[in-house]
Amino acid sequence: MSTAAIRALPRETLVNAVLALALLAAPLIAQMLDEPFYVSLATRVAILALAGVGLNLALGYGGMVSFGHAAFFGLGGYVAGITALHAFEGSDFMTWPWSVGGSDQLLVVWSVAAVVVALVALAIGAISLRTSGVYFIMITLAFAQMIYYLAISLPTYGGEDGLSIYLRNQLPLGDSNDPLTFFFVCYGLLLAALFLSARLVAAPFGVALQCARMNETRLATSGIAPFPVKLTAFVISAVITGIAGALFADLNGFVGPSMLSWHRSGEIMIFVILGGVGRLFAPLAGAALFILLESLIGGMTDRWQLFLGIMLLAVVLFARGGLIGLLAGKVRHD
Repeated sequence: MSTAAIRALPRETLVNAVLALALLAAPLIAQMLDEPFYVSLATRVAILALAGVGLNLALGYGGMVSFGHAAFFGLGGYVAGITALHAFEGSDFMTWPWSVGGSDQLLVVWSVAAVVVALVALAIGAISLRTSGVYFIMITLAFAQMIYYLAISLPTYGGEDGLSIYLRNQLPLGDSNDPLTFFFVCYGLLLAALFLSARLVAAPFGVALQCARMNETRLATSGIAPFPVKLTAFVISAVITGIAGALFADLNGFVGPSMLSWHRSGEIMIFVILGGVGRLFAPLAGAALFILLESLIGGMTDRWQLFLGIMLLAVVLFARGGLIGLLAGKVRHD
């Protein structure tokens, strides 16, 4: 690594720390000012950033431009909604090895969401990763739309109208109905996902993944098959996004087909692009900027997406490193 790159790293670390502390401080200040709305807003930033961390692993480090991550986000949401529905009705959804009526309900939701999303992502990835470029984009989009229409066709769980969550999934050691407690849960999971992503990228697996992004043939000639590496990263990416979907459904008290829509995939991709593709804290920076634009400008005009589009265009044309790149500078590998 060059001297310039070494000098840039601490600066980006500082930017990352400021972002993490700012997200932590915002709800604490809002709680002291008795403004629960802003606590929920910070929670939303943490959840959407978590979804972006998942996509950033596939897109930023693996070069897999997935336009179907809404499928995993929505599946996680439906696991949370269906579990909460059965708990509210007192009917059995899972009786072994856990009961959904117990205090460990959120742990059950995360476990089931992770398993369901992993299995679906394994199937989708095994097919999609045999293609590349625009074909990969379109096939991931096609799978997401298939799951979207499947959700619409299930009247038992709301169909087109979606499913209201009247009973929030619970934690063993805390009250998840308390906005600040729920924020800490989401914030902790975000930090855990960022730590996992950083460790994976720094490990030999991450080196192989980035090599597969740049030149699959060269990776194959070194004795490492690119397909299993990319498939593993795709599944891990999907699981992180699926857990974010479960939290998002609990936060809103509702899950519907909109969580599976291709628009949601586009939003998650916007977080990553705004923050800076392939930068560790890019999803947090992008999600925070997105939510701020939606809340501040959206309160003044319904056309706030116009400003988002202009900002996104500026990032694509003039700031390839995104918001993190502007603040921390470009890391060059000479």
